[in-house]
Amino acid sequence: MSREVRALLHILVGAAVLHISLFSELYLRYVRRGLRPYLIASGALLVVVGLVGAAAAARELLRPVRDGHDVHGGHDAHEAHGGHDAQDGHDAHDAHHGHGHGTPRTAWLLLLPVLAIYLLQPQALGAYTAQHSDSTTVRPAAATGGFAPLPATGPVPMRLADFDARAVWDTGGSLKGRQVVLTGFATPGPGAGGWYLTRLTITCCAADALTSKVEIGGGDAPPKGAWVEVTGHWQPDGRTGQDSAVPVLTADRVRRITEPGDPYE
Repeated sequence: MSREVRALLHILVGAAVLHISLFSELYLRYVRRGLRPYLIASGALLVVVGLVGAAAAARELLRPVRDGHDVHGGHDAHEAHGGHDAQDGHDAHDAHHGHGHGTPRTAWLLLLPVLAIYLLQPQALGAYTAQHSDSTTVRPAAATGGFAPLPATGPVPMRLADFDARAVWDTGGSLKGRQVVLTGFATPGPGAGGWYLTRLTITCCAADALTSKVEIGGGDAPPKGAWVEVTGHWQPDGRTGQDSAVPVLTADRVRRITEPGDPYE
């Protein structure tokens, strides 16, 4: 790959990274919020490397023009004494690099990921991923470090993963009689009209996403993938006490909302 193409790719990839991290929050579809400074630094570094490479390539292209003019003896003197050697050197340069500065056509395929960011803007993981994922964030209390007391007043906004952990593992029953507010998207559940409120949790990026879900009772099922806010009460006689259990929430209110700027927990 020629130096010019490498410089162009560095600049375009760096600009794409800056586009999603510095000038917008599209990066939240791919990684967690705490990684933003690293993305900005990486994008800026790629742009700088590309600009340095472009400047070096420009000097390389202009060098034969400057060398062809003898500031002491004129252009004719250069041709008389060095023209043949220059031609031989140019031929050797072309032979070494494979017909000059030609670039394999396949190298331009590296632009496809950049174009995808600008033109397609892939969406965050959602209902399809959750339905086909076997991984969950429900963990024993020992793994979560125990459960802190809930606020005395309600309803209590909670992360869906935290609600799952309390419903399954909190032997103190901190959820009993408490009204909670959960946010997520709808996925199909068991039986006709059944549905889950679902959310994806990431540790680093979308590639390690884990699924949290709660079976909702007492509310009409929203369209698959629709984002909703559910206010309700934990159903103690739901399926609890096992790692594979899915807690049940009796809905008092289901409200449609727009997708959050940060779709992951």
